[in-house]
Amino acid sequence: LDSFQSDIIYRDPLPRNMIENSMFEEEPDVMDLAKESPSCPIDSDDVVYEPRSSRLLVRGLGENDQDDEEEDYESSARLLGMSFMNRSSNQRGATSSFVRQQPSGLCSMPSAKTTVLGVLVLVVVASVVMVIYFLPSCTFSKEGCQKSNSSTIYPVTSEGELFPWSELRLPTSVRPVQYEISLHLNLTTLTFQGSVTIRVVVLNETKVIVLHSSGMKILKCTFQDKEVKVLEYKPWQQIAINISENLKKGQTYVLNINYMANLSSSYDGFYNSSYIDTTWEKRVLAATQFEPLAARKAFPCFDEPAFKATFLIKIKREREYISLSNMPKAKTTELPDGLFEDEFESSVNMSTYLVAFIVANFSSVSMNASNTVVSVYAVPDKKDQVHYALQTAPQLLQFYNSFFDINYPLRKLDLVGIPDFLAGAMENWGLITFRETTLLVGNHSSDIDKQLVTSVIAHELAHQWFGNLVTMRWWNDLWLNEGFATYMQYMSIQKVFPHLEIDNEFLRVRFRALEKDALNSSHPVSSVVNTPEQVEEMFDAVSYEKGASILLMLNATFTEQVFREGIKEYLKKYRGGNTDSNDLWSSLSQVIKQSVDVGQMMNTWTKQKGFPLVTVSRAGTQVKLMQEHFLLNANNVTASSNLWHIPLTYVNDTCSNSISCRQVFHFKDKTGKHLVPTSVKWLKFNYRNEGFYVVDYGDKGWEALMDALKENVNVLSREDRASLINNLFALSRLGKVSIIQVLNLLTYLKNETETAPLTEALRQLNHIYRLLGKRSDLFLVSRMRTHIFDHFGDLMDSQSWGKEMSVSKQELRSALLETACTLNRLNCTQQAKALFNQWMASNRTMRIPGELLKVVLSVAAQTEQDWNTLFNTYKFSILDSEKRKTLQALASTQNIRTIMWILQAGLDGNDIQTPELPLVISTVCRHFAGHLYAWDFVKENWDKLTQKFPVGSFALQSIIASTTSQFSRKLQLEEVQSFFGSLKERGSQMRSVQEAIENIELNIRWMESNLATLRKWL
Repeated sequence: LDSFQSDIIYRDPLPRNMIENSMFEEEPDVMDLAKESPSCPIDSDDVVYEPRSSRLLVRGLGENDQDDEEEDYESSARLLGMSFMNRSSNQRGATSSFVRQQPSGLCSMPSAKTTVLGVLVLVVVASVVMVIYFLPSCTFSKEGCQKSNSSTIYPVTSEGELFPWSELRLPTSVRPVQYEISLHLNLTTLTFQGSVTIRVVVLNETKVIVLHSSGMKILKCTFQDKEVKVLEYKPWQQIAINISENLKKGQTYVLNINYMANLSSSYDGFYNSSYIDTTWEKRVLAATQFEPLAARKAFPCFDEPAFKATFLIKIKREREYISLSNMPKAKTTELPDGLFEDEFESSVNMSTYLVAFIVANFSSVSMNASNTVVSVYAVPDKKDQVHYALQTAPQLLQFYNSFFDINYPLRKLDLVGIPDFLAGAMENWGLITFRETTLLVGNHSSDIDKQLVTSVIAHELAHQWFGNLVTMRWWNDLWLNEGFATYMQYMSIQKVFPHLEIDNEFLRVRFRALEKDALNSSHPVSSVVNTPEQVEEMFDAVSYEKGASILLMLNATFTEQVFREGIKEYLKKYRGGNTDSNDLWSSLSQVIKQSVDVGQMMNTWTKQKGFPLVTVSRAGTQVKLMQEHFLLNANNVTASSNLWHIPLTYVNDTCSNSISCRQVFHFKDKTGKHLVPTSVKWLKFNYRNEGFYVVDYGDKGWEALMDALKENVNVLSREDRASLINNLFALSRLGKVSIIQVLNLLTYLKNETETAPLTEALRQLNHIYRLLGKRSDLFLVSRMRTHIFDHFGDLMDSQSWGKEMSVSKQELRSALLETACTLNRLNCTQQAKALFNQWMASNRTMRIPGELLKVVLSVAAQTEQDWNTLFNTYKFSILDSEKRKTLQALASTQNIRTIMWILQAGLDGNDIQTPELPLVISTVCRHFAGHLYAWDFVKENWDKLTQKFPVGSFALQSIIASTTSQFSRKLQLEEVQSFFGSLKERGSQMRSVQEAIENIELNIRWMESNLATLRKWL
């Protein structure tokens, strides 16, 4: 939930070969490295890609330079795309598979007979390939496949038996009604035994029951008290029971399965977690994370959202532990063997991914609120950090009860901080689990830290209605859960905690969503989803942030009161059930009295990817409008001809700062016309950036707007000013506006004082700075640094280093000083170092403002002595917000040896918890010294990474984006394509991979279009 937003660049001297060659600049050098290649050309297909180190390119910056000269040669060549080179000099002899021996050094011509034979062989091979291509994939699997009489192809189990189901989705002939789950956990052996009794009802006659199971050993299975055989098809994580007679429609039957399994070593299913307490003793616990597809790892079940049922859970535990589950505890029984069995009340009807249970040694505090017992749990050492959450959750609970007009249906609500937790949080009904940093607040936490914790709590509480009470039917409509929860988290905080000034963060979220959705690799909000990897990848900015953005647009179009009434109608009508997008539109249509087809309008935003570019041109009183797909087109892909139903809003110079000034009209066609009075000097469309589109005003329109801002910066709202900046840079990347126009138009910023526009401009300029820095273009890096200081230097130097009351001012100060220290502005680095020394002299008791802590520690981390001091601070700290900022500072080091150590430590999970590895990689990649090492690290450890994080997961999405997003050279593109292409089922088809490749292509195109211009202009 939190990402590092600055670079502290303290570079060791560049190695001579990097300065002279500018890393990858001179592509002709590639041929110089290939002088010893064989005389006959070698097909690239002969070469097997093998990830190698690119560390040769940063030799001199640290240790781990390869000793073997040939290994250096090979490593450099591979990074430069030299796939045709030999693996090492020892392979260059007569036995090399790459060298064709020719007596004269020339390639001989084949005879006619040889040619004919060759053609025949090619024909045969092509025929075989075609046959293989059109055969089902299971033909070549270990299990194989067989064909039934109905011509459906069924897979075969590893035991050689026919598996009676042929689809990834479960059949709907049987559905569960009730689960009774009994678990016996052993935290010493990290195993558990389980028994699940499932009461099912038959919807259509059938002779087979198919459900999910993964990674467990089935000990015994009975159906109607008769033992039956279980068939398992592991690739689909399915088990099946064949029944001798038809199960009758409408009848209820009972299935019982006894099983055993290991606790998961990753972060899903029923997994083991651990932490070191303040006495340096290792503590272990077990917790669950089932969303999206991991309940099947804890108990056999119908693991799809539409298969709702009730759950009665029993857990055996040792005396020193407590157990928690979704429902209140009904009773505890002491067993003869000294164990205790906790039995929980039967749950409300819910999906399997919302089931949760925990066995741990936690402390808690509780209070009654809105007829609900609200409790916050944490490890005993951190029990004094739970009080902010305990104050916050009841207020949000009361707000949601009132806003939705439906009371939270459970008698208890637990919020639990898990020490070793991958997600930000998980909305399990009645038992919400959190990463500690998103739940716990210490005495020295800043208001920005509290803003984060409040946001996550608000998000997860909103899920108790959107997701838990009413659940999407299938993962293709995940946005109904996540988009709504994201929208409600910002809306609720604006209402309940206005002092946290969450508006700026929501605006940044909408900008991020536009950037993601501008790519050809994006996807519709409601997408086709089949495979587990596709399900995992739905948890992205489109489902969360675009989903929230279009809900904001809907709210702004039809007013908050009407929108609220539509939501209430939706929740009441589908309470306890499953829905799709059309159900939401139907409910909203019932309360919206305007002559607008809500379903037709919103389907243009959810059924097709991307968003519109609205181009505005004015001639006198006539304003011409045109919409088209805003597509950052790196490969000349034809943009879609789709149209959007845009609730287009605008203000003008006669009235621009109040919502009463806003005018709305529905723009549904390719082109349109609108009349304005002659006296109107300028128009600003997309009032407060509440719509999900970008606007291009043309040269005259942009000049008129910027002239107005230079004359009076407050003529537009801060959101409108920020959106103009965002749209300018987006249009520059699209090629509609030159970068020089952008930089010239931004001269108004010297008069800007508001956080939203200043931080957006700073973010965009920092992105360009980092791209140039990663190319080692020292001249342009220096000039861009000067340009940023020209616009922001005075503002940077004027920032105080003491307590700042306003949250928005804290955000601005943090952004300004992080950039200043990143760019080595002397005033900033000296102040940060002085503050760090005072902090150390006080034995770390002096308070550094929370939003400045990362800046101060990152400056200190550039020296070996202070880095070691900070690492000890990190190890012993029990304040999670401080601990995470310390980790970001540690990862900002420019020492290569330390960079390599911290990456490995994050993967190993001992000194640094593995869930923090994506943050470590992201931070390393933002800085010059480590970005190539991080890329090497990911390549060399890909298999280990996919064991820790599921393919398609948000963690892997983050890692891929971090390591590739700042590449801007063709050879880097080729290496990324080659590596991910070699992965096949281990990740090559992930949407995030396609996104990474597309981003590199766009960076290359932007550099080709703007580098020469920047050299002349800066």
